[in-house]
Amino acid sequence: MNRAWVEGALAACALLAGVFAARADDNDYPTEARADYIFGCMAANGQTRDALQKCSCSIDAIAAVLPYEKYVQASTILSMRQGIGQRANEFRSTKIFDDKVAELRRAQAEAEIRCYRASVN
Repeated sequence: MNRAWVEGALAACALLAGVFAARADDNDYPTEARADYIFGCMAANGQTRDALQKCSCSIDAIAAVLPYEKYVQASTILSMRQGIGQRANEFRSTKIFDDKVAELRRAQAEAEIRCYRASVN
């Protein structure tokens, strides 16, 4: 075999591995987490086929921007902030927690632009 061909094939394999790795990163959300998000989203936006499509798009867009671990962290912080007492206040007043929630909010804003506003036009 030609050395240049082998090097080219190896480069193509490395490129494909990078593509598949990026796709795997976008899909690190468990099915249960995606379904839970979609059920909640549809409860807030209507139980229609259109809502299903937009909510599915939304969690896919969030997953493309935010790794699942960060999604879980931010969701947990938001849940803890809904409580009362000193512990809930700590979750509301800590900068690190604010930053994690801000990442989720940015991902949600991106999802809204991709999935909700795009369908209006």
